Formats: sequence, C-alpha cells, structure tokens
Amino acid sequence: MRFLDLANKRYSVRNYKNTPVPQEKINRCIEAARLAPSACNSQPWKFIIVDDPERLNKLARAAFEGILKLNHFAFKAPTLVLIVSERQKAFAEIAGIIKKKNFSLMDIGIAAEHFCLQAAEDGLGTCMLGWFNETKVKKTLSIPKLKRVELIISVGFSADDNIPHKKRKNIDEILSCNKYR
Repeated sequence: MRFLDLANKRYSVRNYKNTPVPQEKINRCIEAARLAPSACNSQPWKFIIVDDPERLNKLARAAFEGILKLNHFAFKAPTLVLIVSERQKAFAEIAGIIKKKNFSLMDIGIAAEHFCLQAAEDGLGTCMLGWFNETKVKKTLSIPKLKRVELIISVGFSADDNIPHKKRKNIDEILSCNKYR
C-alpha cells in the first residue's frame, strides 16, 4: 500500500464490531510504535493492552463516565491501549527544559500514530483519546500515581465499511515557503 493511501485510510473510528482483535495484529501495532523515533532515543513510553472484557468494562466506566461520556463509543471497542509516559533520557529532558518543549509528548504522539497506521494497514480502526478520567484509570489499572496516562487508543474492527471523506484545509492555507505568510 502506498503511504498516502494508508494515511487516507487511517481515521478516527467511533463505531466498532463486537469482534476480538487478534493478538498478532496488536503485536504488530506495538512493534510499529516501538520502532518510532524519539528524542535522544529515550523511548519514553509504556503500552498497556486491555482486552479482557471484564477489565475493559471497568476501565471504560472509570475513564469515560459522567461528563466524560463524550467518548462513550469506547465502551464498544474490543481493545483499549493506554500509553503511559516514562522518564526520558536526561539530555532530552534538559533540552526540553531549555527549549520549553515537551519532547516526551512529541515522541508519544509519533509512537501513537505509528501504532494507528499499522492498525489501519491491518484492517483495524483506532481512535486516540485524550479526554478521560486519568485518576480513575490509574486506580483501575494499578498505575503508579506519579505516572501520566497520556493517551488511550480504542482499537477494533470498524462497524462501518466506508472510509469517511476527510475534511482538511486547502494546502494553500497550511503551507508557506521560505517565510511565514
């Protein structure tokens, strides 16, 4: 598959079939994320796969109840993948402080998209979720209090067969050459 075709195929899926995701597909997605570049090769991430139906239900209730029901579709996803930020290498951390940039979050974003692109290639749908109750999620999965759960990715087979048309800005709105305009 050509890369632009893959990039077009990957979209935020919010309706999943009630079909378990084969472990080998999840493993390929994790491998793609593992291969992502990171500042100073810090690899500041840990992935937690949740696919046990009972634990999945507890996690979804903890993460998405109340005002957070915006992501109610995650209850139907057969797999949720959490990305927990881990300590980055000292040089990357110091550079981030000096430059006032969070390289760790950039790295996690790259790894998450690698995961999602591999999922799309394997016929899976994904949606990256940042709106969730982190305190309850950490308690539910025994994640240490000082750790941050940066993203939850819902994963499964899309219940919709058609890839929606992407509404994107015109290239002239997002591109400048040689200077800002």
